[in-house]
Amino acid sequence: MAAAGQVVLFGRRTAEPLLRHVVGGILRAERTEQARTLLDVALSAQVSTAYLSEVERGRKEASSEVLAAICRALGLRVVDLLARSQDEFDAEAARRAGVERRSLTSQQRAARELHALGASPRRSSAPVRTTTPTTTVLLLAA
Repeated sequence: MAAAGQVVLFGRRTAEPLLRHVVGGILRAERTEQARTLLDVALSAQVSTAYLSEVERGRKEASSEVLAAICRALGLRVVDLLARSQDEFDAEAARRAGVERRSLTSQQRAARELHALGASPRRSSAPVRTTTPTTTVLLLAA
């Protein structure tokens, strides 16, 4: 069981988490942090408790109207929900990158990063330091 305020991503391991899992986890974390019941939030958002539960568990992809209603019921702006979703995607990407980085030696990692940038590796024993900027784009379809 997750601690209050902690977002849990459910489902199979994919290249990235599914948006419905991230959004559902954030909504559930926000509701439990406020010590509110499913019934309380569902009544306020005018959705069924079963549907809200499925949205929170990432089993249903809620429409933008339903997400807006749930956010209003929680006192959360949709833009804040999306920003928190972006944070979760970034954190997951960093976790996955950390696992990948730990499995490579520093020279292998540097050569791989250079190759990805289109450069050839230097033939020197000096360490290569590169940074690869990452951008995650979050799209919400109605």
